[in-house]
Amino acid sequence: MGLFERDTEIYKNRDALREDYQPERLVGRDEEIQMYQTALQPVINGEQPNNVFLYGKTGVGKTAATRYLLSHLEEDASQYDDIDLHLTFLNCDGLTSSYQIATRLVNELREETNQISTTGYPRATVYEMLWDDLDEIAGTNLIVLDEVDHVEDDSILYQLPRARANNNLSAAKIGIIGISNDFSFRDDLSPKVKSSLCEQEIHFPAYDAGDLQKILEQRAAVAFHDDVLDDAVIPLCAAYGAKDAGDARQSIDLLMKAGDLAREEEETTTVTEDHVEAGRHDLERGRIEEGISGLTQHGHLVLYSLLTLHLQNETPIRSRDVRPRYTSFAQRAGRDPLVPRRMRDHLSELAMLGLVSVTERNEGRRGGTYREYTLDMDLELVLSALDDVLDDVGVHDSLQNHFDELDSINGNTSLTEFH
Repeated sequence: MGLFERDTEIYKNRDALREDYQPERLVGRDEEIQMYQTALQPVINGEQPNNVFLYGKTGVGKTAATRYLLSHLEEDASQYDDIDLHLTFLNCDGLTSSYQIATRLVNELREETNQISTTGYPRATVYEMLWDDLDEIAGTNLIVLDEVDHVEDDSILYQLPRARANNNLSAAKIGIIGISNDFSFRDDLSPKVKSSLCEQEIHFPAYDAGDLQKILEQRAAVAFHDDVLDDAVIPLCAAYGAKDAGDARQSIDLLMKAGDLAREEEETTTVTEDHVEAGRHDLERGRIEEGISGLTQHGHLVLYSLLTLHLQNETPIRSRDVRPRYTSFAQRAGRDPLVPRRMRDHLSELAMLGLVSVTERNEGRRGGTYREYTLDMDLELVLSALDDVLDDVGVHDSLQNHFDELDSINGNTSLTEFH
């Protein structure tokens, strides 16, 4: 008997729960798929592609819908002799400038033996390389910029959609698909960029529990053996996903974690609610620690400010009302407070990470539109990842009831309340 043996009691095909799995059809997105398909129809007609902008929170199917439709589009386009379709996918996570995106696109279009350096060229030169490479490829080119909200300057977002109109391209037709997890990114685009990049806009709302249950049932039918899941497992995973901003990825990850925990137990052939609860705790702790560890110190200070306001029952709260608490905490930590807009950017990042929930408010012509924020995570898990902030700033009065031994934290330091 070998050291490793196949475990086939729980899973039939565990890979069906992984992020890169492509189901035969997408569940719960009929309306969005129809709009998206209509926006892509000019490609099959041999016409100039539309520029499409997708927005919605993480895990609501934007990227999955894109890969699903583009795979069908590529297959269908191959039936027409007069359509030469090229697809380029680029995830912008870690790419903050137009220069970085342009150089990455050039290298995506080129052979490995003809790559360019990511530094050292004037930006205009890189753009010229990009136009030359696209025209050499010719045909219809769809460029997908996933997580495009990471880009801090909008030069490339203006240049790409208008490349043909500006006579930078002659042989190639180009269409841009921008995907954003950040609602405010679209609002902050300059008018000239918004008019071209957002030619066709499709909003992906959060999934509800019913949609998530259908998605999980579809995946579970492929992933698990029959009768392995207790009846309550999928509804519970769906309910937690709906609570976590309607994120399908989190629901699927939770189902896989529950399956993994059941597989680790000897002589267990059933996934139960207890496995789901234990899996949720493990995933939540890991997600919070990973999300918070990636924040800057100012991100930590904004989160700590919102946490203390939440404990004082002052949330949901507008960013302008978070600012006095944040300013005080920043000064206490010896840092210059950020300007209001940069502080709001950190709130948006917290919302994107799922640590904070945001609600859009519309008070009409007089009150305008604004956002309200509230903490959306377990207090103890958040606190466990904010040790450095507690050392730098101290323990706010709203937290004192949650610590039995204040002496062990920053020498019994306590902040007075800020107004």
